[in-house]
Amino acid sequence: MEQKIAGKNFSSLKNVLASPWLYRIVRFGLAVLFIYAGVSKLLDPKAFARLVSAYSIVPEAVLPVVAIGLPLLEVVAGIGLLLDIRGSLAIISGLLGLFIFVLGFGILKNLNIDCGCFGTEELAQQNTLRQALYRDLVLIGIIIPFLYMSRWARQYSRHKQ
Repeated sequence: MEQKIAGKNFSSLKNVLASPWLYRIVRFGLAVLFIYAGVSKLLDPKAFARLVSAYSIVPEAVLPVVAIGLPLLEVVAGIGLLLDIRGSLAIISGLLGLFIFVLGFGILKNLNIDCGCFGTEELAQQNTLRQALYRDLVLIGIIIPFLYMSRWARQYSRHKQ
């Protein structure tokens, strides 16, 4: 009897993961989040450059490239995810890993700065590095695996038919 229950639960989980609508909704939400974050930073690259500079990780000589390139990469990856282009989810996963590293670095150095993840709007809200770290950990720990498993479940379902 326990095997049937476990088998039924696994089947239900597989059906949820294989749901194209749930996959689209989650993918769309994450894509919009990255597009919004990138565009908000591109609107004021000097403010974002000051934030990046406060971490003291990026040499001043490459600061302008990072202040424009990183948000641009966020926008491009978000658009790629929105259109379900291969590789875009991997880029977003890598960006989240980078963000988690930088936020952790800021916390360990006891920096009293805002994340700046969403440009100057976030500065006004006084979001802390810890809040941003927790948000990014949820994204990389729940949302990203869901999207990867959902893709796998849908491909598995197609090959099984």
